[in-house]
Amino acid sequence: MTNPNTFDGTKLREMTDAEYAQWETDNATQAEQAAAVEAKAAARVSALAKLAGLGLTDDEIAALVG
Repeated sequence: MTNPNTFDGTKLREMTDAEYAQWETDNATQAEQAAAVEAKAAARVSALAKLAGLGLTDDEIAALVG
């Protein structure tokens, strides 16, 4: 298997094994962070829906959560 190409500022070349390993690590970290942001947004939507389900008005919910 060959490593993906990268542009080093002057030329296009194949990534070294170390660069490729770092690239994979960075991609995994970015995916984890994106998943965490999405989970937090989903939790907020769920919480707001539950508050509305309890009979709170939009103004009351806004006062609670800001």
